[in-house]
Amino acid sequence: MADGILAQLNEASAAEEFFTLLGVDYDPKLVNVARLHILRRMGQYLAGEDLAGVPDEIVAERCKAVLERAYADFVASSPIDQRVFKVLKDAVAPQPKQGPALVQIGVLK
Repeated sequence: MADGILAQLNEASAAEEFFTLLGVDYDPKLVNVARLHILRRMGQYLAGEDLAGVPDEIVAERCKAVLERAYADFVASSPIDQRVFKVLKDAVAPQPKQGPALVQIGVLK
């Protein structure tokens, strides 16, 4: 590789390119629904990694592991359940719809 894996990932323009570059298998249907969520979660996980001065092969392995972990989050649950983005974090979960109140007929007289 002429460029390091981080440079290649920086040039990627689609989520599918991340999966291809890192050699991670994926379900296209899931990626179509949660692409931004998966990449955002990957970024959150990578923020905790110290990759300075690490050989490119190790960086690629770590990036692959992080992408697999982020992808697994969305295999197990939905983007709404994961609440990666602020708008979803701030959203209040919908309240269950309440049925009509029951009143005894004798009270209505």
